[in-house]
Amino acid sequence: MIRRLFSLALAIVLAAPLAAQENAATSGTGAVLRGLDKVNGETRDIEIARGETNTVFGIDIALTDCRYPAENPTGDAFAYLTIWEQGAQRAAFEGWMIASSPALNALDHARYDIWVLRCITP
Repeated sequence: MIRRLFSLALAIVLAAPLAAQENAATSGTGAVLRGLDKVNGETRDIEIARGETNTVFGIDIALTDCRYPAENPTGDAFAYLTIWEQGAQRAAFEGWMIASSPALNALDHARYDIWVLRCITP
């Protein structure tokens, strides 16, 4: 009985670094986003490099970082974006967007919608 408990405790201790390693994220060189103009139904895919600002429709999008699971480059991407209408002083959105759950933290805009598709990997 004690031997089993010791074996179980040892397995948990040895597995902890592996679990942390599986959850490690790597930064991509950029991101692929999709934009939607809700008025005319037009969609566009946008490639944006990390640290750059790109314009789509009537809004500017700045990408600070795009991360993905280190062990699974095709896995779930999440990007830190700042989005504002051209000429506006205040951002309409600033924060992390998650590719698999775009509604979790979404741009709240009457006309435009932006979401993350994937990170650009080296």
